[in-house]
Amino acid sequence: MLRGGFDLDNGESLSGVTPPAHPVSAVLLVGNAGPGLWSGFRHGPANGPDPLDQWCRNILDACARTYGCSVVMPSDGPPWAPFQSWALRAGRVYPSPIGLLIDPVWGLWHAYRGALLLPWHLDAPKAPPRPSPCAGCPERPCLDACPVGAFSRDGFDRHSCRAHLATPQGRHCVEGGCQARGACPVGAGARYPDGQVRFHMRAWIAGA
Repeated sequence: MLRGGFDLDNGESLSGVTPPAHPVSAVLLVGNAGPGLWSGFRHGPANGPDPLDQWCRNILDACARTYGCSVVMPSDGPPWAPFQSWALRAGRVYPSPIGLLIDPVWGLWHAYRGALLLPWHLDAPKAPPRPSPCAGCPERPCLDACPVGAFSRDGFDRHSCRAHLATPQGRHCVEGGCQARGACPVGAGARYPDGQVRFHMRAWIAGA
């Protein structure tokens, strides 16, 4: 699904990506939100060490051939495309206390899978601004839900998270997903299916 986009300013060039063969005038972000991606991916061809990346790339490459643009993905690099900065610039999402970007509708159940670099301007009206849902959430349950306290106002302790997931006590997180992410009340109905949750957790454990 389309996740927003933005026009480049006059004379602006994209930083953090290998320059494509054509001039770039706009960036169109593509990704998923809610449970819809999983059924398509699960029933499609998924081979290789990074099957979801490859599945998304196949779709985006087909779009690029049709519309005469180019593709960049978060897994490309170095150089690495600044997807979080692009998403914030496109609007509609905000930083959350646990570092993930939060959407006022989808909560933490969304992702950016790639971007189309367009040789023309979008000239699209900007979406009306909406406040960050975290601004009205003083309890911030996401910061207290992790069983090993890997999330705090100082950042994310990835080493504690990985160590916990390797223990029998961490099996609940492996099978049921990140408890900090699941504690957020925003977009709770958009939670990923169990199979997708396990897929992402196992990819995180493997270092993908």
